[in-house]
Amino acid sequence: MSWGVSVVGCGFLVLVLTACAAAQEKPEPEHATAQTPGVVSTGGAHAAVLDNESRPITAGGFVDSGPVVFQDVSAQAGLTKWRHVMGTPEKTYILETVGSGVALLDYDNDGWLDIYLVNGSTYEAMSGKVSPPHAALFHNNRDGTFTDVAQQAGVTNDRWGFGVAVGDYDNDGWPDLYVTNFGKNRLYHNNHDGTFTDVAEKAGVTLGNWSTGPTFGDYDGDGRLDLFVPGYVHYDIEHPPVPGSSVVAFSTCEFRGLKVMCGPRGLKGEPDHLFHNNGDGTFSDVSEKAGVSDANAYYGLTAVFADLNNDGKVDLAVANDSTPNYLYLNKGKGTFEDSSYASGYALNENGRETASMGIAVGDYLNNGWLDLYNTVFSDDYKPLYRNDGDANFTDVSYQAEIAEPTIPFLGWGTGFLDFDNDGWKDLFAANGHVYPAVDKSDWGTTFAQRPLLFRNLRNGKFELVPPVKGTGLALLLTARGAAFGDLFNDGKIDVVINQLDNTPVLLRNVYPDKNHWVELKLVGGPKSPRDAVGASVYLTAGGIRQRADVISGGSYGSSNDPRVHFGLGSNSKIEAVEIHWPSGAVEHPSLPGVDRIVTILEGKGVVAETQSPPPKP
Repeated sequence: MSWGVSVVGCGFLVLVLTACAAAQEKPEPEHATAQTPGVVSTGGAHAAVLDNESRPITAGGFVDSGPVVFQDVSAQAGLTKWRHVMGTPEKTYILETVGSGVALLDYDNDGWLDIYLVNGSTYEAMSGKVSPPHAALFHNNRDGTFTDVAQQAGVTNDRWGFGVAVGDYDNDGWPDLYVTNFGKNRLYHNNHDGTFTDVAEKAGVTLGNWSTGPTFGDYDGDGRLDLFVPGYVHYDIEHPPVPGSSVVAFSTCEFRGLKVMCGPRGLKGEPDHLFHNNGDGTFSDVSEKAGVSDANAYYGLTAVFADLNNDGKVDLAVANDSTPNYLYLNKGKGTFEDSSYASGYALNENGRETASMGIAVGDYLNNGWLDLYNTVFSDDYKPLYRNDGDANFTDVSYQAEIAEPTIPFLGWGTGFLDFDNDGWKDLFAANGHVYPAVDKSDWGTTFAQRPLLFRNLRNGKFELVPPVKGTGLALLLTARGAAFGDLFNDGKIDVVINQLDNTPVLLRNVYPDKNHWVELKLVGGPKSPRDAVGASVYLTAGGIRQRADVISGGSYGSSNDPRVHFGLGSNSKIEAVEIHWPSGAVEHPSLPGVDRIVTILEGKGVVAETQSPPPKP
């Protein structure tokens, strides 16, 4: 491997990053803990992975020099003035542990991405004893800094928040926000003047109890965005889940012999909901009719609408914690077929359910099919599901050489992104544990963990980009939600991470490549959603045909840049563009050039372009 670092111990499951990478056997766990009462489903206990300074690899493995991809510019950008809060530091209950998402959206339509950060809450705030924590809406000042305008915009939420999805549900040309909570959810309608109004009650989408990572998508092809909301655990704040109580199925909650908070196993699940957009500002719950109601009451954490079998209709993937994942194929006429097992997405290659947290969606092979990657709990590899066509998935994590390095990490927000603009999608995962006590254990994992970035080798395999000291990949984070987008309009994909009980992180992409790129902002016509959610774009340059989709939701309870991004390598000429609009129309617009952001209106072609300023010398 070209980017290697040494790791102490080439024994049991310590084949991470390096020297031991040649061994490809899949080790058996020391002892199974997959069915540990009251906690999570994992691959079993694994031996500690330490770096050459005897640090757990989740908080070590740093190198002195190497490729610098990300720099932490959070403080300079003004983001560290805000802080996420969720429960107590001890994390006694599961409600306090899973953190919150982040969304990238251009809420004021000025051409620059803004940042929305969901906040949690505390038991004291829920009981009215103290003021609740606020969400943040950071307006992009276009000079590298951001200003929190959540109060003025009316989007502070002030509830125990978890997930967020962006979608223009009323097709007025302005992005709206759906925020999920423990308790009632919010639908923030964009008023076109820098403010929002919560219309969730009127729209009929408040729900209640515990909702997680939502997604917008036009599942029935009527040109209006519908809304899917997964449910996690049915939680009673007055009777929290403690061992031996009536709401916990087990007398003890332990992980690897350590007493920990209970859940999700042994707790009652919360069902999922699909809301049909009625076109008059209201939605109807059609979960049962559509076949996506989650009769099993699995522990849903993140959902995403995307066309996985290339039939022009968005399908639905749901990452479930410690229970099989869902994959619903859109049959048309308002119904879905549960293809979770038949597709290969329900379980990993060992035939076992995983504690799934987040979902990355992208065509990493450049073969025209969307692949899926799930982040899961520590003591388990993170599965990469290759789409072999028609939404038939194969877990290829070990073949892609990204399984073993991920085992000690507990993953959350994740995404495919072309960080070096070479035309091939790379893979990023944000990490952080849920049990503070792991810092006192000898398990080889830590509460705060560094992110992972895998570079696409263009042959179906990836290699780990080493964490260079002093750079973004060497940060130790209690990461949860992560969103990906071009925050500086310079053609490079940056990452925003919402940390548990900490300040957010903005990782600016500073990778010194000279490659070309192009970004497309799509605007749907009368028969498509206005923000073109659900559109698929195929771009050919240098003989390589890439695919990118406009998607709402995914990662972990988060929403990415709605513009589609293509790295072009050294190619300065685009040979072809093919847009499959949600309406079913297919168009082949000609782009005016590269290294720019181009706006394309369905039926009208290119209507605007913004060229990136030349890089500073």
